[in-house]
Order: sequence, then structure tokens, then C-alpha cells
Amino acid sequence: MAQAMEEQRQQADVGELAFEERFGLLVDRQWTWREDRALSRRLRNAKLPQPACVEDIDFRHPRGLDRSRVRSLATCDWISQHHNLIVTGPTGCGKTYLGCALAHQACRQGYTAHYLRTPRLFQTLAIAHADGSWGRLLTRLAKFNLLVIDDWGLAALDEMERRDLLEIIEDRHRTQSTLVCAQLPIPAWHGMIGDSTIADAILDRLVHTAIKIELKGESLRKVQASKKKKAP
Repeated sequence: MAQAMEEQRQQADVGELAFEERFGLLVDRQWTWREDRALSRRLRNAKLPQPACVEDIDFRHPRGLDRSRVRSLATCDWISQHHNLIVTGPTGCGKTYLGCALAHQACRQGYTAHYLRTPRLFQTLAIAHADGSWGRLLTRLAKFNLLVIDDWGLAALDEMERRDLLEIIEDRHRTQSTLVCAQLPIPAWHGMIGDSTIADAILDRLVHTAIKIELKGESLRKVQASKKKKAP
């Protein structure tokens, strides 16, 4: 506000404004500054691996991505209603970008988000078991309004991993939203998790009431590389 006040003093026509108008401009400036700082903090804590936003999503490439559905997801109503979102498809079809774009949009809407690749998630959990911070880590993960788990299903889970995953999903069930990006199709998740009892519990909480997007088509990386080669 002090900076905005100084800028007002340097404007030649500021005297033409009423006190209420000048004070309103200061309040607006302060509000914008606070919102920008909060957004920067949310984006920093989200740790998104790439700068993605919903406005830049490519709908020209045929991969089964519906514009109206993305527009609906961009309202973040699914997050306020604590629904999950599952994005599946072959490598290179834009799952990570879509997940990051929706997480970025969530931060813009005032929600907290956090991105983790599945291997890094389980590595962090293993370290937490060893140093005694496992409980604090679970509490921290449970507080994010949106948790993005990328590269889901790259390898079968061991006993500790599936039990840790169940704890994470249970803590977030009906209270927060989880976005999963996976190459592995949903019908194969049960076998990837392993233990049938734990797999049933995880899938019941994560999948059965989730919004599902199945991407198809050729890799976007391959298409972009081909265009570069053709360019003069």
C-alpha cells in the first residue's frame, strides 16, 4: 500500500480523485498483492514439473480429449466436491501436462496442490519410515486439496508400498481430491497393487467414484519431433 501511495503522489492528475477513490485504489492494490503472494506460495509448494495451464492445452491433436470436459474440470468443482480424477493413456499423450495444468488451475482457484511421481512418493515414504517422520508425512499429504500422483503403475507394489498407499488414499477419501496419471489401464491396477484385500480397499476409495479420462493416439513428443524435422 505504501508503494501504491507513492505512485499516486507522482501522478499529476491524482488530485482530481476523491479521497474514497484514492483509498479504494490502495485497497485494491493491497488485495492484489496479497493474492499474488498467496498464489506464488501455492505454486511453489505444488512443485509442478512443467509450466502448464489449461489455456495452453492442445485440442487439435486427436487423442480423445474433450474441450467441454476440460472446461468443466477447470472450474474445480470436482475438487470442492472431493472427487478424484484418473487420466490414463499411452506414453507421450500429454497425461502429465494435463495433470499439471489442472493442478495449476486449482492453485489459481485458491486450492493447495502437490505433485509427486509414484517412484519418488514411495522413496519418500521409505525414508520417512526410517527416520521416524512417517506420521508427519502422511499428515502433510492429507492436507493438500489436490494430490497429483504421476507415473502410476510402472512397477508392482511390495507389501510396505501398498499399505502406505492405502493409508494415503484412506486419509484423503471424501475429504480431498487425488489426480492419478497412468499408462497402465484401470483394469490392470488390481494386479499391480498385489494383495487382493488391500487392492479392493484402495480401488474402492480411489477409482469407483472417480472422473475418468482415457487419452489415445500417437505420442505428442513424436509428432512435435516430426514437425521440427520437416521445418526448413
